[in-house]
Amino acid sequence: MKNMKFSPTRLSAKVSAALAMSALIPVLAQAQTPTLSNPTVSAILDGYYQSENRLMAERTEGFGLGETELAFSASIDDMFYGKLTTVFETHDGESEVNIEEAFIQTMALPNGFTVRAGRFLSDIGYLNNQHLHSDSFTSRPSAYRAFLGGHYFDDGLRVSYIAPTDLYWTMGAEVFSGDSLRAADEHGERKFDRTGVYTAFTKFGGDIGVESSWQLGFSYLRNENGLLTPEEHDEHGEGDHEDEHAEDEHGHSHSASYTGKNTYVADFVFKWAPNGNYKYQHLTLSAEYFRVSDFMVPELHDEHEEEDHHDEDEHAEGNSKDYHQAWYVSGVYQFSPNWSAGLRYGELDSQLQHEEHFDAQELKETELSIAWHNSHFSTVRLEFSHQSNVGFDNDLSDNAITLQYVMALGAHGAHQF
Repeated sequence: MKNMKFSPTRLSAKVSAALAMSALIPVLAQAQTPTLSNPTVSAILDGYYQSENRLMAERTEGFGLGETELAFSASIDDMFYGKLTTVFETHDGESEVNIEEAFIQTMALPNGFTVRAGRFLSDIGYLNNQHLHSDSFTSRPSAYRAFLGGHYFDDGLRVSYIAPTDLYWTMGAEVFSGDSLRAADEHGERKFDRTGVYTAFTKFGGDIGVESSWQLGFSYLRNENGLLTPEEHDEHGEGDHEDEHAEDEHGHSHSASYTGKNTYVADFVFKWAPNGNYKYQHLTLSAEYFRVSDFMVPELHDEHEEEDHHDEDEHAEGNSKDYHQAWYVSGVYQFSPNWSAGLRYGELDSQLQHEEHFDAQELKETELSIAWHNSHFSTVRLEFSHQSNVGFDNDLSDNAITLQYVMALGAHGAHQF
């Protein structure tokens, strides 16, 4: 301590620097806080090459663009937040531009309530409220592609609530126009309800020690425009058998391939990371089950049951189900900061109208992926997928290989649980 000398010049320089930094911090904070005059701008680049076409898949054979998105978001003021997301895609050599999100959301309602209005992703199920680029596989499970058009976004209103409990518990309800979930209307003669879809959901979860966490969810979707009619019976069935690409086009427009009046969803997610540190290593296990019921008008259902009872139609006898269902299980393991591997298996059990009866369809999918992450903002993924089906009229290959890149430009928020 005897040899220490204080220099007034150095002290003055340090004080000046500290004062300068203290004056600069509010400026930096203001610059980093998204406002209407300083919105957050982000872009996601999604490109791929796929060796073969896949049944009901969003991506087609050859080179193409996945959901390449451009998003703007900002706090409008102390009460509201807003976001706009546009998506660019290619399909059969043609480019498409869609508005996937354009909503406002409250930020200061009391007692845990939030209201969102505009166009947004529905919160049913586990994957649906997440953007496609955050997935660990190149496509959504067959349940999503068949019943939700890949992922369901729509114009409407949501009210959600987070309960003040030790266990995480949220619940909500939504109302949508439901255009993309309408049953087929071959001749444009049906009168659809302008507000056709209502949903309700609840999710709860918690931690298991320091290293593990879980979430369980239940959802219900009511589709007032989901019933098939006898007048559309023949045309719809022939259209599905006419060309396997019809379903691809239907799915690509984000419309459901199979509809019904009631859809029930159950989902479960489990995550593990050593010491709770997800950066270097973590495991995610997830599963979902979908059941779509009441998809045919009562008089058609009665005729169908009568045929089963009298054994008049061998097709109808074995396929008397009045519901569709699908499920999948998935495991993704990031075994190092830069590498992860995933395995997913799923099944779809659907019913297809054909003349005077319904034919059973079954699709089984196995997908294996390995991904390299140079950072949180860049991913290159190689995936092998195997499909086997019964009742689908197509000549597609059972196996496909997909090479995909997903790159994020600009600010990018954290993903959902």
